[in-house]
Amino acid sequence: MSSARTSRRAVLTSAAAVATGALLLSGCGDDGKDAGTGDAAAGTRAITDATGRKVEVPVAPTKVVALSEPTLDAALALGITPVGATAGRGQQGVSTYLAGKAAQAQVVATVAEADMEKVAALRPDLILLDETTAVKSEVSKLQAIAPTVVTAELNEDWKKAFTATADALNKKADAERILTGFDADVAAAKAKLGTNAGAVVSVVRWQNGAPSVVGKGVGHVGSTLTSLGLTRPADQQGASAGHSEPVSLEKLSTVDGDWLFFGTLGDRADGEKAYAEAEKVPNFGRLKAEQAGQVVVVQGSAWNSAGGPLAAGIVLADLTKALAS
Repeated sequence: MSSARTSRRAVLTSAAAVATGALLLSGCGDDGKDAGTGDAAAGTRAITDATGRKVEVPVAPTKVVALSEPTLDAALALGITPVGATAGRGQQGVSTYLAGKAAQAQVVATVAEADMEKVAALRPDLILLDETTAVKSEVSKLQAIAPTVVTAELNEDWKKAFTATADALNKKADAERILTGFDADVAAAKAKLGTNAGAVVSVVRWQNGAPSVVGKGVGHVGSTLTSLGLTRPADQQGASAGHSEPVSLEKLSTVDGDWLFFGTLGDRADGEKAYAEAEKVPNFGRLKAEQAGQVVVVQGSAWNSAGGPLAAGIVLADLTKALAS
């Protein structure tokens, strides 16, 4: 691989760190003015969650358990380190892009289930989840442990989901500042796209020797691409039937684009290993993105998670590094 192609494929780790660090800094220092109705003397407030349930939550929760990828991402972006967290999709620990920030959190769940005994042992004062996790069917059990808020329905716009999580944490003002800053960064990047304005951008996860389409719809990947004015291959447009959609090697041409953002469920090093595997597939070498040296290996855990503001910041940093002139 030439150095030029390597640079095009490389992700600017420092840019991603700056983007996520800025989100964390802007999420700190809540002034407590977001409190809604509730029992002020008891330090609680009432909110309505995504299922229509009325939940009394702490005004200032101190022991939060986040049982979904988006709620964990959101809490960390808002300056809160949960005591309990969910493992990243396909990983033993939290998503690798969050590992440094959630080092103190105990993993008590996966996207498929939660360990109720471990959750209870943490003595949380607030439990957060959404419909990206199967644990949504066990809210009654969780509610018996601590106030439990379902922050968003499945396939909800990521910004709306983030705002709802911030509301449960009494940090809506901080969330608004984070989103305002993110939108400003998107606008700045869009203005620098130059010849890549309107480019066709494909996003795939490589797993078990074949690709899957990811990032469709209004999640943190799809909406960021749309906000930048970028387009997707025909088979990557519209809402997704699931978190990912497998593509057979015989139909590899359907994932082609001007640019191909390529990752796994793990970190960038894992993505590089998968890319070396993909390069051995004959049809992969025929992709115009591959021939042009415009395959970008990314930190897949951020691109392939259900996502939140920290994941979105990494996605935007990756896109800006590769596409902005």
